[in-house]
Amino acid sequence: MKPLVITGIFLSILFIMTSPATSFVKDGCGTGECKDCHNLTKEEAVTLLNDKSIEVMDITFSEVPGLWAVDIKQRDKTIPIYIDFSKQYILTGSILRLNNKTDVTRDRFIRLNKIDITQVPLDKAIIIGNPNAPKKIIVFDDPECSYCMKIHSEMKAVVEKNPDIAFFIKMFPLQSHPKAYEKAKTIICKNSAQLLEDSLAGKEIPPPDCDTDEIDKNIALALKIGVQSTPTLIYPDGRVIPGYKQAEMIIQLMEEDEKQGKKK
Repeated sequence: MKPLVITGIFLSILFIMTSPATSFVKDGCGTGECKDCHNLTKEEAVTLLNDKSIEVMDITFSEVPGLWAVDIKQRDKTIPIYIDFSKQYILTGSILRLNNKTDVTRDRFIRLNKIDITQVPLDKAIIIGNPNAPKKIIVFDDPECSYCMKIHSEMKAVVEKNPDIAFFIKMFPLQSHPKAYEKAKTIICKNSAQLLEDSLAGKEIPPPDCDTDEIDKNIALALKIGVQSTPTLIYPDGRVIPGYKQAEMIIQLMEEDEKQGKKK
């Protein structure tokens, strides 16, 4: 997603919207709640977006004052955008919380585009941790990916800190790494986490000694569920989270998963 560029006009609008002195005296809310005097229907949102091919999935009040979060369907993904209460501005891209630099839009995108984890077979996955651990994180991994090398040590650290978490690694060699496909086959043939670790460390590993279509199946599966890069983590609740993460963040995201599960 392209980063959000906040113009001076928009900053002024947000200032007016959030100013305790004005409190939406004329065209907005007074002392009541915003939902008491602001409304946006799906039909109206389509009209504002000026594109009848867009399907509006949901409209909620954003955590950012003065904005609706509007979820629209685009191809096979649900994309969060924002419309301001004046219905004159549409915003796309990242919105960051100042206190922790969390990308609000990215978080919403991830939650809107969860996958059904039963689509991902684990019988031939490379496992780090206890195979019977109650909390399983699926990882799409490339044996020549530098960020996969970094996250590999973080996964081992997670398992040491929390043995209830295990990682089930699906080999997903990228086309940008020409030797990765054969290395991935070797790792699958031997079902060896050590060979994966050796490959990530830049060590030579032997050629594959079996004939398997598992790598091709993994590539097709990745395309089907929208995985495009490595490493990509898939949590038990179906959240697809790409990129390198430190052990503490991996555990924190698992705790968020558990909290969401308890709310249901």
